[in-house]
Amino acid sequence: MFMPRALKVKRPVQEPGHCLNKKSKTDQEDCDQRNLQASTQKDEAWEDLKTQTDKGEHLTEAPKCESGAQSSSDDAEEEEPVKSFKKSQRWPEPGEPVCVMCGRYGEYICDATDNDVCSLECKANHLLQMGIRTSQPHHPAVNLGTSEAGYSYREDPFISGLTDEQVERIRLELGIKTEGKDVRRPIVEFEHCGFPSLLSGNLKKAGYEAPTPVQMQMVPVGLTGRDVIASADTGSGKTIAFLLPVVVRALEVRPLGLILTPTRELAIQIERQAKELVMGIPNMRTALLVGGMPLPPQLHRLKSSIKIVIATPGRLIEILKQKALKLDKVKILVVDEVDTMLKMGFQQQVLEVLEHVTKEHQTLLASATIPAGTEELAARLVHDPVRIAIGEKNQPCANVRQILLWVEEPSKKKKLFEILNDNKLFQPPVVVFVDCKLGADLLCEAVATVTGLTTVAIHSDKNQRQRNRILKGLLDGDFEVVISTGVLGRGLDLVNVRLVVNFDMPNTMDEYVHQVGRAGRLGHRGTAITFLNNNNKRLFLEVVNRVKPTGSILPPQLLNSPYLFEQQKRENQKNKMQHDDILVTKNNLLDIIKKHDRRKK
Repeated sequence: MFMPRALKVKRPVQEPGHCLNKKSKTDQEDCDQRNLQASTQKDEAWEDLKTQTDKGEHLTEAPKCESGAQSSSDDAEEEEPVKSFKKSQRWPEPGEPVCVMCGRYGEYICDATDNDVCSLECKANHLLQMGIRTSQPHHPAVNLGTSEAGYSYREDPFISGLTDEQVERIRLELGIKTEGKDVRRPIVEFEHCGFPSLLSGNLKKAGYEAPTPVQMQMVPVGLTGRDVIASADTGSGKTIAFLLPVVVRALEVRPLGLILTPTRELAIQIERQAKELVMGIPNMRTALLVGGMPLPPQLHRLKSSIKIVIATPGRLIEILKQKALKLDKVKILVVDEVDTMLKMGFQQQVLEVLEHVTKEHQTLLASATIPAGTEELAARLVHDPVRIAIGEKNQPCANVRQILLWVEEPSKKKKLFEILNDNKLFQPPVVVFVDCKLGADLLCEAVATVTGLTTVAIHSDKNQRQRNRILKGLLDGDFEVVISTGVLGRGLDLVNVRLVVNFDMPNTMDEYVHQVGRAGRLGHRGTAITFLNNNNKRLFLEVVNRVKPTGSILPPQLLNSPYLFEQQKRENQKNKMQHDDILVTKNNLLDIIKKHDRRKK
């Protein structure tokens, strides 16, 4: 008979002077006898829980320390017996731990694997799945392939055996460009990293069979402790490229990994991927700290031994002010979507967070687009970085077919309805991007009324629970059309989306690159349709410069626009001035004076 034991309850750590309640010997013997007679499903694990907290009626009979009487009384009111069955557990609120087996609220931590579970039933199933014998009261000897703190990246003999010409050919064929001193050679397989066996197994279970180009180059560089500034297409696998160095660094005894993201949805996605990588590895817990979700559960989570923190800057600063978290142990820092994070809205918050981090840390910066101005600022956050660019820098994803249509404002809705009724173009779910929240709600209502399609709107005015529900429904195929502001525009792996419509042209071409990239995730091909008119005249030159090289056909109204001609003229004049800006020497001084002499001869 399986006897679940030693289920850790996720409760706050007791204060140093606090006395634990103790059961009497008689009570304990009675409890043990009941445990031996009960079936596996109905076993309440009373014996092991006494080492952490007393339950039910035993609390009223337990002696209390005089100094901690009030505290013990409060604990007695809050605590209840460990749940035996998953059906007794509630579903999680947004941001709360999730059971690794059934998805319910992960109220407890399994002592054998340090994963979140909801009940004794799920703990038993989890241990069975992991192949761990339940008779062991403590951590089993887990084979990590190497000691937790002893892992260090060593170049695989196969990679070392390649000639410099072969390495450069690999980089050239995969579009990998690097800048920096002593850049590590790219790997060809994840096995070349020599990861601990559990981490390597988790990679395969999560579906990461072979590395993408950005992973091939960024992972070995990150594993050696170098700072990195990486730019790669949307959907190219940047998240795993920075998560692997974070997880490996967190395997050490003391270090903490910190990942900053601009949006809650992106933070939730990153934490989910991080949990896949650390599954079954002891003492590897994550914490999700984002706004729009209740603060107390997040503070409660931090009382456990956390190794990886995924956070949005605003909520993290709020928690730092309460001194509920210290960042002095952070040894690796990731700033995802760095172009957004270093804009005026986030820049000050990011810099404020960095004030709490020691200087001796590794920094990884990643995004699909890193403009020149942002890259200069990003360079101040890193030391002797390796710059990695995959494909054409700041260009739209090559897997996405781009269609630009000239559509005047009054005709936009009609054109959208035509696309949604076109059997060749319409591939649900479709994501339609608009520029404002009111526009999203109004267009959602119009699409549902006219086409009869299952339609929903998502924007920042929706609470986090609604946004999570909509995002889950989008991934599960529950919605045929999702009308969104920019909240879905960055980083999210919308793997089942094949068609994106930019109903309103984004304000910048960088945002355009991110939004069209939602249709080409993880190597899949997709289509992005963008409506364009004179309201977007400020971007005409950038549109031509970035989209035309991809082979996309541009509308004649754009190519013949006087606004485009004027912008091209100014660009040519600017380039000519830069070309004419030559160094003045003794030999050419008189020639330059004559050239600029405006006196009539």
